[in-house]
Amino acid sequence: MGSKRSSIAMTPEEVDAYLAEPRTMNVATIGPSGHPHLVAMWFGFVDGKPAFWTFARAQKVVNLQRDPKISALVESGTVYAELRGVELVGTARIVVDVETVLAIGRSVAERHTGPAAVSDAALPFLEAQARKRVGVIIDVERVVSWDHTKLGGTY
Repeated sequence: MGSKRSSIAMTPEEVDAYLAEPRTMNVATIGPSGHPHLVAMWFGFVDGKPAFWTFARAQKVVNLQRDPKISALVESGTVYAELRGVELVGTARIVVDVETVLAIGRSVAERHTGPAAVSDAALPFLEAQARKRVGVIIDVERVVSWDHTKLGGTY
């Protein structure tokens, strides 16, 4: 009997479709004690790469300045037969260029709160936030995925 692991892996197209949905990403960085530091973040995309924005003094940014290794988990499902997820392992790039940070903020806002979040009326708010934040772009080196719905209710 072969491994079920390969039967539940998502195709690259399925991974892209899954990540295209507005979901929360759990971001893990290496804390000062060497333990994982894990936080939930809304995310978007810049040039096809997963990205989020945050305050420059946030612990995750301090961690990434010390060690840019990052893992991120996007998952869903409440019972075993519905579990789906994507783990992204890679290196984080911290960006301070306000235009790039704004692009990240626009992507995050539109994905998670809709088109009104990036309207002309909302743009001054996003621009003000971008001047107070940094962006984090994940250069993904490895993707691990699973989709238990492919098991058809069996294990």
